Amino acid sequence: MRIGIVVHGPNIIDSGYALKLIDLLGEYGEVTSRLGGTMGRTAVIDAGLEKVIDITKKLVPSDSLKIFHDDDVDLIVLLNYGKSDVTGQVFGYKVYNHYADKINDNDIPVIQIERPGEDDGSIILWNGDCNLAETLSKRLDLSVISPEEVYDNHIRQDNVLNNRNHRIVHGVSPDENIMVNGVVIGKTNSDKLILIAKDNHIVDIVGGTLKDHGLEKLGEVDIENAIIKTGLLRKAKVTPRILQKDKHEKFKVAFLDHAGEDVYRFRHCDVVITVGDDTTLVSSDILYRFDIPIIGITDGDLDKVVEDGFKAQNSIIFEVESGFDDVCGQAIKRKLFGDNQINSNFSDIRQVEGKIIEIIKNINCKYKINYIN
Repeated sequence: MRIGIVVHGPNIIDSGYALKLIDLLGEYGEVTSRLGGTMGRTAVIDAGLEKVIDITKKLVPSDSLKIFHDDDVDLIVLLNYGKSDVTGQVFGYKVYNHYADKINDNDIPVIQIERPGEDDGSIILWNGDCNLAETLSKRLDLSVISPEEVYDNHIRQDNVLNNRNHRIVHGVSPDENIMVNGVVIGKTNSDKLILIAKDNHIVDIVGGTLKDHGLEKLGEVDIENAIIKTGLLRKAKVTPRILQKDKHEKFKVAFLDHAGEDVYRFRHCDVVITVGDDTTLVSSDILYRFDIPIIGITDGDLDKVVEDGFKAQNSIIFEVESGFDDVCGQAIKRKLFGDNQINSNFSDIRQVEGKIIEIIKNINCKYKINYIN
């Protein structure tokens, strides 16, 4: 039997269950594993599992499932460790239905192993018949639940309340950051959260408060299909694993504006300029694994989205006046990069720093600099 395993999120990896389940499933057939999502990449690197879990492509989970479908495997397994049984089951429901919409025939069984080791953990048989689901439930001491149970418990009422302009978010707790497509747009103040949109913009919220600056950064959004997360992106306290940096002839500087989860595409650069407090925090943490310093443009408006934020040696953080990080970022992009995201005309990070100081001074903006030694 050929088994395709899609691993989603850092928690299933940090808990140690990803590797345990891959080994367990290997007892029943030939297994191939790949990541679904983006934040799990750092966890795979820290665990040294790049040769076990394929992280070479940035794919949403449903696309990772589809790759295995197209490879005509005999079974597809989704591994996830949500914040709660509710978030995990709702996540699986959405992933499976996105996947089903992308394929013509649906004759390969798909099962989800959710929150293994927890009392509320489960195995969900999303389609077809799979005797292995029952076997795994006994070995892992997890109950098997059906798609109908997930729908009745969590989705049915949503379908009554949801429309094109509303999005119910499950499994939230008070005082959590709300991230939409990688941008922090507010904070929860309840265990129930509804985002309300109009003309492709989020305009109101139930169960939280919105952050105007975050909404400006987010801009237009498809509320139905947006990736929404609450709380920390990665909870575990970890020891980062540093990979050897590639050597290349030209000194490459990259520009990243409010999209921390896309930073992996710059892993072969020498320095990355990041705009925004949260983007700088997430990006520097990821780039630390590749020994790449960042030049962060921040204004002190930080929403904690990871437990620790590591920064490579020689990183430079500019803290500008409140609300000026975007203004400075736009000027840097325009003057140093134009329509590109990589500039190869500098020789070292100090030269880049000097040019940025020039640009900020021309904006007549107060700033201070912190150096990471």
